[in-house]
Amino acid sequence: MVYQDQLLSQTGNQREQSHDPTAHAEVLALREAARKLGRWNLSDCTLYVTLEPCPMCMGAILSARIPRLVYGCHNLKLGAAGSILALHDFPGLSLRCRVDHGILQDECARLIESFFQKRR
Repeated sequence: MVYQDQLLSQTGNQREQSHDPTAHAEVLALREAARKLGRWNLSDCTLYVTLEPCPMCMGAILSARIPRLVYGCHNLKLGAAGSILALHDFPGLSLRCRVDHGILQDECARLIESFFQKRR
């Protein structure tokens, strides 16, 4: 998470370690940023992630009023920022978020591949 061109929070998925199904990297980064800024409204922050957020995370991103999301790789199983769903642009929702994707896509794909190889 970036605020005023400075890194505010950085984390990874912790579902396995914490036994918490909501401990996705995006949710943890939002929590840490909100704690550091002392507010839930993160309308002046940008969130950068390796993999396209799932519906739960995209809902949290919208709820936090994040104006811009940047991600590297599409999530073809659960993507909610354009590949399967586009919650950031869903008709009827008043919350919006600019989404930029494919940024450092090859590097992000290598990181994800390495992560899953280590888990096996």
